[in-house]
Amino acid sequence: MGYDGRAVVEGIDLRVPAGTWLSIVGTNGSGKSTLLRTIVGLLPPVAGRVEVLGGPPGAAPRRVAYLAQSRREGFLLPLRVRDVVRMGRYSARGLLGRIRPVDEEICAAAMAAVAVGDLAQRPLGTLSGGQRQRVYLAQVLARRADLIVLDEPTSGLDAASRARYRSVVREECARGAAVVAATHDVAEAAEADLVLLLARRVVAVGPPAAILTAENLLATFGVVISTLPEGILVVEPHHEHRTID
Repeated sequence: MGYDGRAVVEGIDLRVPAGTWLSIVGTNGSGKSTLLRTIVGLLPPVAGRVEVLGGPPGAAPRRVAYLAQSRREGFLLPLRVRDVVRMGRYSARGLLGRIRPVDEEICAAAMAAVAVGDLAQRPLGTLSGGQRQRVYLAQVLARRADLIVLDEPTSGLDAASRARYRSVVREECARGAAVVAATHDVAEAAEADLVLLLARRVVAVGPPAAILTAENLLATFGVVISTLPEGILVVEPHHEHRTID
């Protein structure tokens, strides 16, 4: 995976079944966004083969929902929250297609799932960053996609919204969707079905209990991360211990 024929991350070999939540964990520059952009067809693979929903990336856009880490929002600001979430139904109805009552129901359910239903008539530009992020999550949910690809979806969200997000992901997996989400939050990744640790290479991949070890996290982040019984994550710099003769 990479740009202009130059690999940013390599050595990836995994399969994400339907109904599975895969959490991709790494620091900025580790290759998370590059991998996600390759999955959705925005970047061609530098080498190897990538198959998405039985075909090449980008071949089934109606079945894929993608939330990018950064978005150009200027042209959206005059729109209301309801209008932005409705865009999630364009893949089913077309840009000029008529929104049907069933679409309105899907959009209402998506807004309720991330607690933005009461903001439906508000202009997007009047919202806080966290509220806006929840609106974009609602838009993704409204697509009812078979594959949901999320790049740092909890960025800017408070604790309650993060908990709501995790519940929503579980509901989407129960519906049969596969969810692939990039994050740097180890606690969030621990709740996924599978974890892929990236550091411009694959550090480890598998179930969280087996993968989120101190050794693997050190290789991923360059720090030691441990968990206290109270549920608090402790991050400590790694120091080499040398014996002086």
